[in-house]
Amino acid sequence: MTSDLTTAARIRDAAIDVFGENGFQVGVRAIAAAAGVSPGLVNHHFGSKDGLRAVCDERILEIIRVEKGKAIAAPGPAGMINALAEIEVYAPVIAYMLRSFQAGGSLAESLLEHMIADAEKYMQDAVEAGKLKPSRDPAARARYIVLCHVGAMNLYLQLRVQREGKIDYRKAIRDIAEETTFPALELYTQGMLTDSTMLEALDEER
Repeated sequence: MTSDLTTAARIRDAAIDVFGENGFQVGVRAIAAAAGVSPGLVNHHFGSKDGLRAVCDERILEIIRVEKGKAIAAPGPAGMINALAEIEVYAPVIAYMLRSFQAGGSLAESLLEHMIADAEKYMQDAVEAGKLKPSRDPAARARYIVLCHVGAMNLYLQLRVQREGKIDYRKAIRDIAEETTFPALELYTQGMLTDSTMLEALDEER
């Protein structure tokens, strides 16, 4: 049983890398070759390519949840600083997400909705830990944050792919982090508007 689980995990992780590099049109044979197994073993564990993709989605969500949890639990700015120092390790995750949203369809929509639901949960954890201010509408805030971050990342990487062709995702996510982390942190920390007039007016209309 342990051997089966180890093989399945190896196939899953290889698939994340292969899908991220080549898109979801890639065949089972390429994934099997990357994992060092037979195509039949891929189907044995996952049933189909869609079944494998669903398991990959679950793994991507798990990685995000774990890393967000570490950042929230770390005292002071240590969590964010540590995450930035090691940001290149997330390259396969980012590449996979980009390919998923480019492909579209029900699996991409499901991945996005799960990301939003998870974001609402870990943002509430951060509120309870005293690291985030409470929201008047936690679900709406989580959706907005995920859409902004995912949308910006996808646009940045897509334009880079169009300009450069095949890109180094490790370098690309380092570049976007260096360009956007400070202004994002300033915006989240200090805000932009000088008063709450517009927020209060809109809140009354809801």
